[in-house]
This record gives sequence, C-alpha cells and structure tokens, in this order.
Amino acid sequence: MRTLTNDFGNIVADNQNSLSAGNKGPLLLQDYILLEKLAHQNRERIPERTVHAKGSGAYGEIKITKDISAYTKAKIFQKDEVTPLFIRFSTVAGEAGAADGERDVRGFAIKFYTKEGNWDLVGNNTPTFFIRDAYKFPDFIHSQKRDPRTHLRSSNAAWDFWTLCPESLHQVTILMSDRGIPASYRHMHGFGSHTYSFINAKNERFWVKFHFKTQQGIKNLTNEEAAKIVAKDRESHQRDLVEAIERGDFPKWKVQIQILGENETDKLGFNPFDLTKTWPHSIVPLIDIGEMVLNKNVKNYFNEVEQAAFSPSNIVNGIGFSPDKMLQARIFSYPDAQRYRIGTNYHLLPVNRPRVEINTYNVAGAMNFDEYKNCGAYYEPNSFAESPKEDKKYLEPDLNIGDKAQRYAPLDDDFYTQPRALYNIMDEAQKKALFSNIADSMQGVDGVIIDRALRHFEKIDPSYAKGVKDALSK
Repeated sequence: MRTLTNDFGNIVADNQNSLSAGNKGPLLLQDYILLEKLAHQNRERIPERTVHAKGSGAYGEIKITKDISAYTKAKIFQKDEVTPLFIRFSTVAGEAGAADGERDVRGFAIKFYTKEGNWDLVGNNTPTFFIRDAYKFPDFIHSQKRDPRTHLRSSNAAWDFWTLCPESLHQVTILMSDRGIPASYRHMHGFGSHTYSFINAKNERFWVKFHFKTQQGIKNLTNEEAAKIVAKDRESHQRDLVEAIERGDFPKWKVQIQILGENETDKLGFNPFDLTKTWPHSIVPLIDIGEMVLNKNVKNYFNEVEQAAFSPSNIVNGIGFSPDKMLQARIFSYPDAQRYRIGTNYHLLPVNRPRVEINTYNVAGAMNFDEYKNCGAYYEPNSFAESPKEDKKYLEPDLNIGDKAQRYAPLDDDFYTQPRALYNIMDEAQKKALFSNIADSMQGVDGVIIDRALRHFEKIDPSYAKGVKDALSK
C-alpha cells in the first residue's frame, strides 16, 4: 500500500478527521495537514486567460517531407526533420466554463520543441482576424466579453464594434458562415495567420504564411445542431480529442506554406502584413512541406493545458518576424500575460521548458527551481571564458524600415474586396446559412447598428445585404 503524505512527504496518519480540543471542541491551529489542504485549495486556480480561456491540448510531432532549405535555415524545416510539439486548441471569447460548441473563432497554438529552442506559432482556425492594429485589441475584446454593468454578453456591443471597424467584415463573414462552429478540433484547419520571416543560409529574407489543413475533413455544426450538443455536453471538443487519441485515431494535418520574396510584396496589391487579408492562392500558391500528427494525450490538464504558455516572441534561428502590427504587439503582450498568470519563471514548467540546454543570466523570481550553471559569473559581460557569450553569427539580415515615426493610418480602406471574393465562392446553401447565422446573432441589436451592417453588406454584394435583411424579417 502506498502511504499518504502531504506536499513535503510528511506521512498523514488520519485524513478523515481534523484535530480538535475534545470530541466537540474547536479545531487546533497545530493541525498543519488541515491548514495545508485548505490553503492549497484556496490557491488551486490561477487567473484564466483574458482570451482563449477554454482549451484542449495534446502532444504530437511535425515531419518535414520537402526540401525548403532555399527559404530557411531553421533546423525544424529541414527535410526529414521530425520535431515534437504541444498544441492547444481553444475558443476565444468565452470563459473557462464556456461550451465548446459555441459559434466562435478557435485558437490553434503550437509549441515546437526544436533543436534550437522553442518556437511558438500562435494562430487560429481562420487565416484572418477582426482588426489589423493592436491599438484596437483591448476594445475589440471588451466588445466580445461581458458588459461590466450587467455581466451579460452583448450582441449589440459586438455588432456595434464590427460595423464601426469594417476591416472586420472578412473575419465576420467567416465566423458567420457554415465554418463558424467546427464539429470538433480535429475537423478544422489551422493557420499561423500572421506573416512571418524565413531566413536562409545566405541570410536572405522571405515572407511566409503557415497553413495546417485537416486530413479528417472539414465538419461543421449548424446553430441547431450545436445547441443540442451543448445542452448535453459542454466539453464536446475536449471529449472528442481525448477519445480519438486514446483509440489510436491520431488527428493529422497537412502542413503548407506560402512564400513571397522580400521585395515581391507589390504583386499582392495590398499591404502583405495586414492581418485582415489573405494572400490569394492564385498569386502565392500553397506549397506542401510536411505533416503534423497528434498522438499523445496530456496526463494532467492543469499542469499541461492550463499552464501551457505560448508567445510569438519564442523564435528560432531561420524564422523571424514581420512588420505586421498585430504580431509586433503580441510579441510583448503574450509573454507579459503569462508572467502575470503563472509567474516570472513559467518557462521552467515541463510543458513550456525547451528541450535544449539553457544558458541565461536571468536569476531568482518566484518558483525558480532551476540549477544555476554559469560558473564564475552571474552577470554579462564578464571575464570568464566558460560563461555563456553572445554569438553574432545568428544576427538576422537588416530589415529595411525607413520612414518617419508617426501614427499612420492603414495603407488602404478596402474592406470589401476579400469578403466579396469569399462570398462569391459560397454556394446557395452556404449563403443561406450565412444570412441565417447573422440574423440569429443580431437578435436584440439596435436598429441603427443593423442598418449600418446592412450598408456594409451592400458594398460587399447587394445580394448579401438583401439575404440578411430577408432573414431578419422572418
């Protein structure tokens, strides 16, 4: 029989009855097991994520099957390289107790444990986003969250923000389409969404976008189907993922990229770093480069899924950033959120820890259980040859920024071309579902906001506006 202990290995003789002064007497302060249990319970929860609070996770690997060394020197992307990974899927707007089957964007964040350190790719199941400047991000999230006065979600707030920020129309059309409620995390695509850099052995820069195409096939739910599932099972996506992996039905995604030369961006005709737009496949074709598979469930949800911490600031040699304003802000905001939620040493937790040697001069902080290995020096620069030093051969090529610093408006105000292209490839059934889903989501929305939305839909396509208007009148 295994003997019960407390957190420090002290044997627990009685775990059923607290220590008291007499059979009916008050409790004694010296019952340290009772105090430990109550104090620990009070601290079992950490602050939930402001966004992407409800999630599921699993381990797996990515294998590269195509030689793309002409574009990047990153070891993870060399042909036949196999890299372990952890992925966290999530809903975006809801809290930790939200139902999996809600109409919402899904998070698609991957932590790659590469031979050069961790690389985190934070994306969604959509290739676009609602906004393109992080200046608007806190306000956007407020519009999706609960009204601080009533503590109720507000469709009025969501549509008010969307219709006043028409750059969101592309993402709104995706969200309100038949793909707005995936049947499971296994049956949806994933996207890096942002534009990143690839840097090759010649120190040449390329712009790159990442795509993960489900090999299980796309499956989605209607509002009615989702409502029936949510009524019985609020963890439907979590359950599906866990059970699929347990039975050996390992989810797989085809890995693809789009590549643009550093000076080829003009061929797009719009800002290539605008997160509200996609790169047309007809101009920048998809390149198959490998496969991602998930083959291992977590053993402790809190330790591995809740405390998994992703940040686009985790980057490796051969992969870099871009001038994408949303990406630039996330480089700061993501690790800052993790330090707040989990603590300054969140990188030491097993799910977050790189699988390579770490040499840093960062010290101390709460819950620092690491061994200090820097020999004679705990600062830098120093005179000790055995202490870690910088290596300038890993410097990236110059990024030509030029220009003057000021608060620039976006390069264009074309909010309608890409939503129109998306709308035009929908069949009649998909358009009917789009109109119905928008009408459902507009229940209780102010008439002035609905009229504003209809004017935007009219600019996308007159039939778009008419379809929504007809659906609202039913």
